Formats: sequence, structure tokens, C-alpha cells
Amino acid sequence: MRPKAIFFFVACCGLIIASFASLNLQFSTFFNPGSLRKMGLFISELTQPNWSGAFWLKLLPAALETLAMSALGTLIAFILGLALAIPASKRSPARFSLLRSSARWMLSALRSVPELMWAALLLISAGLGPMSGTLALALHTTGVLGRMFAEALENAPKENEFALSVRGISRSKIFFFVQIPQIAPQLVSYTLYRWENNIRAATVLGIVGAGGLGQMLSYYLSLFKMSETSSILLVMIGLVLLVDMLSAKIRRLLA
Repeated sequence: MRPKAIFFFVACCGLIIASFASLNLQFSTFFNPGSLRKMGLFISELTQPNWSGAFWLKLLPAALETLAMSALGTLIAFILGLALAIPASKRSPARFSLLRSSARWMLSALRSVPELMWAALLLISAGLGPMSGTLALALHTTGVLGRMFAEALENAPKENEFALSVRGISRSKIFFFVQIPQIAPQLVSYTLYRWENNIRAATVLGIVGAGGLGQMLSYYLSLFKMSETSSILLVMIGLVLLVDMLSAKIRRLLA
């Protein structure tokens, strides 16, 4: 092994050991009989969902709202992320270095702020409801997708681009008819993956008042109504599985 690799491996081991030493993890408290009994009681209550039709009719619009929030937020992030990835990529002309650094800084700032923080800020202006949640998802996901799209542009093969540029083809035509088709499968794959993540994030945002299943989950969990909470969790799992199957099918069709 090279000295740098050995140093990196030793440094990672040291960080892991230091993490265990500094976090004060009390495994004895976690695994004592009293704690295990309480966890078992909590889980047993969650295994008794509320199957009443009236309650499930309440869950349906909330589930659709969560799905719509994740889909629309991801779509907005795809458009904005691609728009910022173009100047942020190292493939952009050198004379636009200031624009490149500004775009990269903006992408870093957008993805550094968690969705919950974006939602808390947007709740002040947009108020309670799905609008603030959708915008919070869109802003954070723009930073993530923009970074991924920029790297996809940078790693795209350059042979076709060079061959067309020496023949006098404009950069805009090369971008839209060569670069974008080359990385299109990656763009779609990244976007679908983030959509799956945004389903889970949308439910979390509902807890702070952004609507959807998360808002119902926060309400019933605060009242310790475990049967209703269990039903909400089942719907959340179903949504995640549905989006996962849809994204897998779309990937197969593209392949």
C-alpha cells in the first residue's frame, strides 16, 4: 500500500475510535431489561393499526398531498439544478470563472441547509401548508441535483464534443445535441433517486406544519394514539415502495 493510503486508513480508524470515546454511548442502559420491555410494549402497540374506513378516508388526501409535494419539489429542483449545473461545471468556458464559482457556492449553500430549516424559514412567509414544504424540498434538492448534474457534465466523454467543435459547430448545439443526450440516463437516475428520498423528507416536513402525512403523524403521535400512528406509518411505507417500483420501471424502460 502507498504511504498516503496507509495514513488515510489510520486516520479513519483514529476518528472512529475517537467517536466512540467522545459520544458517551450508554449501551448498558439501552439494553437493560426495563428499556427492552418498554420498547417491546411500544412496538406491540404499533402492530395494531386502525383499519376503520373513516380513518383511512382521512389518510388518502394526506397521502396524495405528500406524493404531490415530493413530485413537484423534485421537478422544480430538476429544472433549477440543471440550470445551475451548466455554469457550475468545469466544462464551462474559462472566462466565466466568476459565474462558475458563484454557481458552485450557491449549490453548496442550498444543499447545506436541511429541508427542515428551509421549511421553518418558508413557513414565516408562505404559512402553514404544502406550499412551504414543496419549496423547502425544491431548494434543498436543487443543491443536491445541481452538484450531481455538474459532475455528470464534467465526466462526460469529450471526444464527440471535440470532433464537432473543430468542424465549427456552435457550443450551444453541441451542448443540447451531444452533451445532454450523453448524460440523460444519469440525470434521470439521479432525479428518480432524489424523488424517493423526497417522499420520506416530505413526511418529516409535515411534522413542522408543511401538510401531508407528516402533519397527521405529528398530531396522533403527540396524543399517543398508537393505532392511528401505525396506520399512517403503513401508508408512508406504501408510498415509498410505490415510488421505488415506479422509478425502477422507468430506469428499465430507459435502459
